[in-house]
Amino acid sequence: MAGEFYLNPAPELARRRRELAPDVQAAFEAFGRQVFAAGALDAKTKQLIAVAVAHVTQCPYCIQGHTKAAQRAGATPQELIEAVWVAAEMRAGAAYAHAAVMVASLSEDQ
Repeated sequence: MAGEFYLNPAPELARRRRELAPDVQAAFEAFGRQVFAAGALDAKTKQLIAVAVAHVTQCPYCIQGHTKAAQRAGATPQELIEAVWVAAEMRAGAAYAHAAVMVASLSEDQ
């Protein structure tokens, strides 16, 4: 996943991030554990949602991590790609919906 912009995740980077703000890091990790714990939604469904959101936010680290977590939770490749297609439709749908702002802003004098 390395490229010109994205760094390969590395233990040294994680360690340094933890050292810079250990209490915040611990709170963030606890929050994540709670969010992804089974509740009204099972863990697999939550991870499929996370994969879809990661595609919309375009975070390669999140895509990779939540894809692996979704598979560990039992998600199939077919379920994962379907989640991505839902994300793609929602992203495209938002652009289409916001076209109403542009249409309303058009000047009829032109």
